Amino acid sequence: MKPIPYKNLNGKQKELFNFQKIAATFADYGFNCIKLADDWHGADFLAYNAGDISTLKVQLKSRLTIDKKYIGKDLWIAFPHKNKDWYVVEHDTLIKKVGDCTQWLDSDSWKKKGAYSSTSINPKLLTQLAEDRLGPVYGQVLEMEEST
Repeated sequence: MKPIPYKNLNGKQKELFNFQKIAATFADYGFNCIKLADDWHGADFLAYNAGDISTLKVQLKSRLTIDKKYIGKDLWIAFPHKNKDWYVVEHDTLIKKVGDCTQWLDSDSWKKKGAYSSTSINPKLLTQLAEDRLGPVYGQVLEMEEST
């Protein structure tokens, strides 16, 4: 078999591809992941751990993303950083960390559009996110995009 070039996949195929990649990392921590057919309460998939009876509603992103539509929904944001590590952070906690470490909450994007995303994470925020590092990205994932 030959690996498929990520760039040759269509949008839905990329989403499924990336889900499989992060599900492999979640498996290292005893989680099983269930891909949802459509967003359910904002979640792309559920990650459950039978050992401690926890289930996470996870929104998979190509980069660190905060969005006002996710506030108060007990939603976890999963994103890769530099195609090296996955981070999984409860969304409202992520907003607090972003507010403590960046000026993003003062941006027009956040104030007017209600969302902000970036592939660039400053050292202070990266330190704050250390406890949210899930584990390594297995292989190539997610096309990187410019900050908004």
